[in-house]
Amino acid sequence: MIKQAIQKTFTCAVAVSATLGLGACTTLRVTSDVNQPLASTVRCQSFDWAGSFHGNSDSLRSTIANPVNEARLRSAIAANLSTMGVHQSSEGADCLVGYGIGQRNVVDGYPGFYGGWGWGGGYGWGHRGWGGYGAWGWDYPYAYQEGIIGVDIYDGKTKQAIWHASVDQSLNGVTGDKADKKIKDAVAAIFTKYPRT
Repeated sequence: MIKQAIQKTFTCAVAVSATLGLGACTTLRVTSDVNQPLASTVRCQSFDWAGSFHGNSDSLRSTIANPVNEARLRSAIAANLSTMGVHQSSEGADCLVGYGIGQRNVVDGYPGFYGGWGWGGGYGWGHRGWGGYGAWGWDYPYAYQEGIIGVDIYDGKTKQAIWHASVDQSLNGVTGDKADKKIKDAVAAIFTKYPRT
């Protein structure tokens, strides 16, 4: 009886841990687009960079064009391409790789928008569900910073776009190992959408 109780408790603890562990994982939303006719004719076996971050304003430098994050992003892209057998070459590369990190302020939900479930205005369910505006609170505008990390692949000869993918991932206020992990996670998510030929 005691042995069964211990086994039952252990099984419950494992189930709860697994559930909480899965709940802690977040899935990054990736948007991707492919130039299918071109993707079916170009084989990327080597790549070179299409460019690098540019900008002179202090706000651009500090938030978007951080050269340390650019190096992290390049490293993550190169690592993902390498696992697919695509190596870097500065001479006559099959494909060119572009990339970007950005952010913008987004105001969601007002004036006059209530895409809700259930009751309108005031208290009740808002359209963002649990934790968003209108979720058991006032239905006022919800402002947030949207972060984007993007990767583009171009044909090395014609310079035409083959593939674009981006992911919602904010680097606002994140530095060091945390920024590195966010960039690696974003790039790994992006390359799940890479067109396989």
